[in-house]
Formats: sequence, structure tokens, C-alpha cells
Amino acid sequence: MEGCNCNHVHEHEHEQNHNKYQNAIKQSSVCVDDAKVAAAVTDIISKHAEENSNTDVYKFLLNAIDLTTLSSEDSESSVAGFVQKVNDFETNYPMYKNVAAICVYSRFAEVVRAALEVSEVNIAVCSANFPSSQARLEVKTVETALAVQDGANEVDIVFNLGLYRDGAYEELCDEISEIKEAAKDAHLKVILETGALKTAEHIRNASILSMYSGADFIKTSTGKMYPGASLEAAYVMCKCIKEYYEKHGVMKGFKASGGIRTTEDAVKYYTIVKEVLGEKWLTNEYFRIGASSLANNLFADIAGSDLKPF
Repeated sequence: MEGCNCNHVHEHEHEQNHNKYQNAIKQSSVCVDDAKVAAAVTDIISKHAEENSNTDVYKFLLNAIDLTTLSSEDSESSVAGFVQKVNDFETNYPMYKNVAAICVYSRFAEVVRAALEVSEVNIAVCSANFPSSQARLEVKTVETALAVQDGANEVDIVFNLGLYRDGAYEELCDEISEIKEAAKDAHLKVILETGALKTAEHIRNASILSMYSGADFIKTSTGKMYPGASLEAAYVMCKCIKEYYEKHGVMKGFKASGGIRTTEDAVKYYTIVKEVLGEKWLTNEYFRIGASSLANNLFADIAGSDLKPF
């Protein structure tokens, strides 16, 4: 009989948790009408993008970049060389702020830690079976814990799309929470893979589930398997971050990633963050762009030079 009672209690807890996540989504007033979202984005960009196209904003954006290398050909020596470019930038251009972080596969955290000479630049890793997220939870937590042990202070993981598709919200949220625990004090960025989620409604749901599970940041895309960042996805995610802040008094970060290469593109994401979230979020503690070629393009527009420091 006791066994039955335990099962009953467990089922009750399971139902409560499931309802908790369903309710968080139901209580959201973030607009999920795709046409209205698109219109709001067009309006913001047409009114405000031009005023943000200036050197001060470009300098800010350079300092908000997670400078990223995620190639199957990455090696210890190539990653060390990548880090050296960041060290050299500090030496050669002390008048400019450096990038926010160097982002690599989790196995290279130790390489970055050994090579990096700039204390203001963080070590970010893509972990938890990036980019598919298709592995056992034990594998994901161990990979994350080892990366943090090796020096990572930021961890980017991919939202479990399979669990989301099946409506297994409790399992999905528990997974994020457990990886967050394994990451200890490192900032956890959850990549929603907005190009797979497609609609404003799914992007809103994924944003809410991630933040309620302990994500410090929500991020658009891996840039690997699906279409990358879109301004519409950024708008919905920023609206969710704002709503979360209004309800809980906790600021969550936003990261745009996947296909952002030009200064003009970066300025548009900056404009969305500024208009939806406000000045408080215009710091690299709460706003990042994951990129590789963008850093050189921004530098060219800042310095009026064809040099490519990164």
C-alpha cells in the first residue's frame, strides 16, 4: 500500500510541475501573432536603426561579441592561435575594448585558459552535446562540469527540441536545471534554435521554459543546423525577458547568433534590444552577439581600416 501512496505522491508532483510550466506560458501576455511581430520589428528598425549607426555603437557591439570558432577542424594549436589574436588585439589596439568572450567547443576550455592573457575576456564553451542536444543527460552534465573545471565561465547549451515537441516540459526543464547545477557559477546560455521553432508562439514558449529553468541568457541559434537569428525571434525573446523581469525582478541576458556578419545586421539587433528592453540591457553582461567575421567588419567601420585583427 505504501508503494501505491508513493506513486500517487510522485504523480501529483509531476502534475504540479507540468501545470507550473503550462501556467507560466498561459499567463504570458507576449504577442505571438507572427504578422504583428513582423510589423513591430519593421517599425522599430525603420524609426531607430539609423540613429544607432555610429562609431560609439560599433565600439559597444565589438565589446559584446562572443568571438566564436566551432569547426570540425578545430585543434589545440588552431584554438591557441585564435586566442592569440585576442591577446594581440589588446596589445595593438589598447584604445578599444576587446571582445566579451571567446567561444569554443567544450574540450578546448583548457586551451583557451592556458593561452588567454586578457582578464576581461571570458571563456565560453558550447556544451551538452552541442549542436543537436541528443545525448543522455548524464553525458551533458559531465561534459559541462568538466568544461567549467577546465576554466569555462560561460556555457552555451541547446534547448531540447525533441522533448519540447513531445510536450515533455517537466523533463525538458529538469534537464536545463541539472545542467545549470553542473555549470556551478558559470553563466548558462540556452540556445532556443529559433530557426527550428519558427513561430512566435513556439519561440515565446521556449524562452519562458528556459528562463524558468535557470537560464541566465537565452540565445537565438547554433548557426549549425537551422536558419540562424532573425529580428522577429529577437523581438519575441526580448519581450519575454522584459516580462520575466517585470514579474520576478531578475534580469536575463539576450544573445543573437547565427549569420550575423555585417555591421548593419548587428546594429539592427542592438536596436531591438534597446527599444524593447531599454538602456539597462546595453552592457555585455546582458547582451551578446555570437560571431566570427562580424568582429573584423565592425573593426573596419570603427577604425576606417582594412586590417583584420581577428
